Amino acid sequence: MSREFIHQFLVSLMQLERRTEPFWRPYANAIFREPCAAFLQTLINLQRPNEGLRLAEEKPLPGEEAALDSIIADMGEYMKRKYRPGEYERVGNTKTHGLVRAEFTIRDDLPAELRQGVFREVRTFPAWIRYSGPGPDSPPDIEDVGFMSMSIKLMGVPGPKLMDDERETQDFLSVCTPTFVTPHIKANAQLQAQLLKRTPLYYFFDPRHPHLLDFLMQSLWNETQTSPLECQYFSCVPYLLGEGQAMQFSMRPRDTSRSRIPNLPGRPPDNYLRDNMIATLEKTDVYFDFLIQVQRDAHAMPIENAAVRWPLKLSPYVPAATIRIPKQRFDSPAQLAFAKSLSYTPWHGLKEHRPLGNQNRARKRMYWELSRLRLRKNQVSHYEPTGRETFDEGPSTRQSMPAPPLPT
Repeated sequence: MSREFIHQFLVSLMQLERRTEPFWRPYANAIFREPCAAFLQTLINLQRPNEGLRLAEEKPLPGEEAALDSIIADMGEYMKRKYRPGEYERVGNTKTHGLVRAEFTIRDDLPAELRQGVFREVRTFPAWIRYSGPGPDSPPDIEDVGFMSMSIKLMGVPGPKLMDDERETQDFLSVCTPTFVTPHIKANAQLQAQLLKRTPLYYFFDPRHPHLLDFLMQSLWNETQTSPLECQYFSCVPYLLGEGQAMQFSMRPRDTSRSRIPNLPGRPPDNYLRDNMIATLEKTDVYFDFLIQVQRDAHAMPIENAAVRWPLKLSPYVPAATIRIPKQRFDSPAQLAFAKSLSYTPWHGLKEHRPLGNQNRARKRMYWELSRLRLRKNQVSHYEPTGRETFDEGPSTRQSMPAPPLPT
């Protein structure tokens, strides 16, 4: 019996379980998730030495560049095997659920120590927000692993940037789990090698390099999702917040209601997550709070280990901005195609928000090279958006951006 057959059998069991989750998972989350996360985090922390680093201090890993070379090679090879020229997709966060217009407004009650970079003054930035599913494939929503991402691109951001391919943008990337799937870049290389073999579960259970605790921690948040607009998202990795100060961030929806998933425990529509987004944004605006968590303890809140959840008891979230997604239609072919022209990377942004840690250092070259491969194979040029883009959608789907006062 082949490794790939066993892997696919286990994935099939998971997909069947996902059709039942909405009936019991909310109750299990309310009772068990936080105690289980605290227990798993204790076990993870027991394996970590205290390296005596300062706040916001980085420490490169031995073999970091070799691991990055391996990741880029494996991801590039996967893309070449999977896609034909003109049809290349992102190899991570692959499936676009929706690309929506938004406004990102800095709060006027932000503490002085947090008024750095884009948060320096009260103002509103236009934004494009891409909601996406896991990679490297684009399966029907009910057959993915219950993982989503939210990528924000602010526009009209003044000041010197970390990369010169976009001059007026600031990107904030986040996923639906508070810890990253791999603790560091060397483990990420092991995962990508398994993805190329189409057996990613073996990454977690490889007896030579087991990552069982990381698997269990991810499983606490990976679940059957109801809508990309109804999930809290996390940066998982740190960024500067001005010189000598590190932060992580999170985007939390204000509305706690949940959309219905049609046909469960049968088979829902393949793109039900997009359908639920459409239904919501046809009738109401959606608000997220952009939250900042400042590093207060260099060991308990590490820079170089993305498997560690920064303790909220040491540093609670502070609301820093309000994200408003106005009522709109976003599912025209033109707008969905426009999402393929955009490049999101944590390195699009101000020096005050420089990405920190080995996973972020890797993302600079990784995202650059893989994005250029995708655009080149599709014969599409990189495009820096302004927020003033329009699409030929017809009168029934034309978008408008009214600006009523933000709720407090």
